[in-house]
Amino acid sequence: MAVQCHNAALRNRVRGTVVIQALAAVAALLLGTAILLTGQGLQGVLLPVRATLESFSPQAVGLFGGTYFLGFTLGCWLGTPMIRRAGHVRMFAAMTALASAAPLLHGLWVNLGSWMVLRLISGFCFAVLYVVIESWLNERSTNDNRGVVFSAYILINMTVLAVGQQMLLLSDPAELQLFALTSVLVSLAALPVLMSVQTEPREVERASLDLRALWRNSPVGLVGTLAAGLNNGVFWALAAVFVAAWSDNPAMAAWFMTSVILGGALGQWPLGWWSDRVDRRWVLAAICLGGALVSAAIGWLGPGLPLAAVMALGAGWGALAFPTYSIAVAHANDWAEPDSFVQVSASLLLVYGAGAVIGPLIAPWFMGRLGAPGMFWFNAGVFSLLLVYTLLRIHRRAPAESHHGDFADALTSARTMSQVYEGEMESEEEDDWPA
Repeated sequence: MAVQCHNAALRNRVRGTVVIQALAAVAALLLGTAILLTGQGLQGVLLPVRATLESFSPQAVGLFGGTYFLGFTLGCWLGTPMIRRAGHVRMFAAMTALASAAPLLHGLWVNLGSWMVLRLISGFCFAVLYVVIESWLNERSTNDNRGVVFSAYILINMTVLAVGQQMLLLSDPAELQLFALTSVLVSLAALPVLMSVQTEPREVERASLDLRALWRNSPVGLVGTLAAGLNNGVFWALAAVFVAAWSDNPAMAAWFMTSVILGGALGQWPLGWWSDRVDRRWVLAAICLGGALVSAAIGWLGPGLPLAAVMALGAGWGALAFPTYSIAVAHANDWAEPDSFVQVSASLLLVYGAGAVIGPLIAPWFMGRLGAPGMFWFNAGVFSLLLVYTLLRIHRRAPAESHHGDFADALTSARTMSQVYEGEMESEEEDDWPA
């Protein structure tokens, strides 16, 4: 017994040493990422709140919200050839410099036209930054410690985005101070990376996109990814408009969005664990049923409820809406061949980005006719349609005989994209830019 206890303690020390060494190898990059995402979290809640204070219509808020994801999709598409030409460190420095200028210009030029251009630029910059970050983490990780490294990345992502939301409480969003703070945070993110002595990773890989093959392979995976993009894109673009109808205190937007983010973080793993043990489509159907009911409850009761009740419903919505993408991706990979995982991920990310662009353009129509809660009625409709389609597919197709791999968290729920386009459309020459 004493020998067994000694061996167990020794194994624990070895595991602890491996974890420390794995995180130490990417500590500078993780620190820079934490600072960067704190700034992004603040900017994500500040802009719609300021737009509401400036009497922007829901259509206008949805429009510049959608342009962020349009820029993000373009950045994911073009990021790899840019990094291949300039290198990871130079591209990280260039994108943080450009991304830090955008918040200041938002505060100086408060009009729809300039904000659309600036949001497009911000989305592009952050997409390229995520390509740099995630390809760098993959390069510095091994099969033995990659789970530890990306778990730390996920934890940092969800935590600092929530912290960024709360930083809205530090000053008046009608003034320039919070825009300046966002700019400072994004600029400071470059310091740990630029001062690190770690060598740059190798070139990121490319992968082809084939939506027709994805549709033949996993219709539920494709439609579920589109629905996730529609719902999540609408939330990030228009949640502050909904809160403004419920309270004229801008701080309430920070509290509501923080509760949704934390709910999304808490909901990922239980639902993922469940989906590894049953047909994932049943989990997706359950998510859709719950998501439709919670969305309808917020749309029906939200503006009349006290803060604690709205935050609880928001956390419930996040716990259902954010894992939708993760479950859909896992289901698509269940039907994919092992050598096509990267291609499937790239194709699904394109679909998600399309949904995140389209959703903020459609939802304001519901808000114009149903008031600010129309945003959640739109979400209820998306969940309901996906529920019906998923049940039809369950009836028509047997479940996958085996899973190629367990559920893995996907970061799109937090406005990042895990494995963000580690490649793009194939071209004849390796260094050609995608058409």
